[in-house]
Amino acid sequence: MSNMPTYQALAHAFAAEGVDHHFALMGDGNMHWVTAMKDIDGMNTYHARHEHCACAMAMGYTSATGKVGVASVTCGPGFTQIMTALTSAARSQVPLIVFAGETPIGAKWYGQMLEQQPLAAACGAHYISAHSPQRMYQYVREAFHVARHERKPVVLGIPYDLQLQPLPNIGEYKPAGQITPVVAPVPPNPDQLAEVADKLAKAKCPIFIAGRGVVWSDGRKDVEELAEASGALLSTTLLGRGMYDHNPFSVGIAGGFARAIAREVFRQADLVISFGARLTYYTVDGDTLCPQAEMVQVDLNPIGLMHGNQAADIYMKADAKLTAVELLKKIKAGGKTAASIRSPELAKRIKEEPADATVYEVAPGELDPRRVFEEMERVLPKDYDVVSGSGHHSYFHTVMRGGDPTKYHAMRDFGAIGNSISYAIGVAAARKQGRVVLFEGDGSLLMHIQELEAVRRHGIKLLMVVANDGAYGAEIHKLRHEGIDETGAIFGRPNFKAIAEGFGLRGATVTDVKQLKGLMEEYEKGDTAMVWDVITSDKVVTPKMIAGVKAGHGVR
Repeated sequence: MSNMPTYQALAHAFAAEGVDHHFALMGDGNMHWVTAMKDIDGMNTYHARHEHCACAMAMGYTSATGKVGVASVTCGPGFTQIMTALTSAARSQVPLIVFAGETPIGAKWYGQMLEQQPLAAACGAHYISAHSPQRMYQYVREAFHVARHERKPVVLGIPYDLQLQPLPNIGEYKPAGQITPVVAPVPPNPDQLAEVADKLAKAKCPIFIAGRGVVWSDGRKDVEELAEASGALLSTTLLGRGMYDHNPFSVGIAGGFARAIAREVFRQADLVISFGARLTYYTVDGDTLCPQAEMVQVDLNPIGLMHGNQAADIYMKADAKLTAVELLKKIKAGGKTAASIRSPELAKRIKEEPADATVYEVAPGELDPRRVFEEMERVLPKDYDVVSGSGHHSYFHTVMRGGDPTKYHAMRDFGAIGNSISYAIGVAAARKQGRVVLFEGDGSLLMHIQELEAVRRHGIKLLMVVANDGAYGAEIHKLRHEGIDETGAIFGRPNFKAIAEGFGLRGATVTDVKQLKGLMEEYEKGDTAMVWDVITSDKVVTPKMIAGVKAGHGVR
């Protein structure tokens, strides 16, 4: 590759790592590399309208494929725009690489000059300053190695003028896969296994929490068989949503988004075993989910203190599948267990009771969001990828049942709204068949509504269901609880149907849940994205919000 421009050689190095999708907003600092990437056979280039959104699109692509996401931005202001995305990626352990321009290394002055590395470090990202032509391939290999092996965002910063220089003759690029460790599954410690098996056999109300680690270890069936043999109930983390919805003794998601019946049985639990889950603040609902249970965490990287809470009482550093298999052997060998929580009555309640039965008065022309998503559970095909927005509205669609956990996508760990339209675009770009739905709130969607132009330009088919209550939901309910003027959180109901049509997409206004079945059929027959403007009440409050304001916001 002697005499090839450095930017072009770097594009080929990314392709050698298996990159076939990337998301960019072009500027001086990255325009040559973006163009070179576009010209590679089989490469799919998506242009965002905001730098943050380019990164969030790449994160959605990673969620859908498991591959490293790749985004690109220019230097200076282009880079400062992605601080929220980088932090979100770091908190959610997303393997992401951002090709970022740096200001020209040979310029005596440049208006966009900025020390980018400290900002990346503050976000939790790994920054590589690629300033040596002789080491260019090493920089790229390090970026992919760190992103994959450490599961974190990496910024590859390369000065604009250095990219234009011919790459020295440094040989062929060797992909990072050649150096990334492949580690065998870790079996459970025999002494801990015996201890936990004994506790499980004696527990009267044991509950399992299955996380995404169960999916990654191919242990879904094994954990379910262990629950059947031991008499335990099943539940999942948010990112395990839908894993056991077919089982009559699965109570759904554990934590802040738990259904009412799940909260009830978790309060009775005397033993909770989590498999392949980090046991975050959200999963244990600020340590209020199961106040009298002994906690066991089975995870490849168990952490004693998580988000200010003691995560568990017993930590098993082990593979989820292998642990479930070995526990099952011991439970079967021991005979009958003490568990007594399962019953036909409980199974009936799990199946029939609503997630939240609180009574609210809803104004004419507005919809109770709980009824909207109960109907969506019936009309949405189970093979759709579901992308969950953040904010107050997210509870209502999260308690929907059915679907595959590998097709559920959420970016929640930094608590930022406005991410999810871009995340959904990344998922839709990966799937390419239009069977992706975004559930989002009005205030959140408006933050990056410009990306509807990217949806139209790239011909992305995507269904967007907007819970439009005309306000910032979380803030309006907190202010009302405190008796403070809430009008600053109210902005009226934008006409999302008209907005969608203005971008050349399809739109519909929903004021009756009976419309949803027909609209689903209409969406599937068409070939463009569609936005449903669902007029929802701002009077319906989620159980999580009620509990939070009672405890004092920011206290728990």
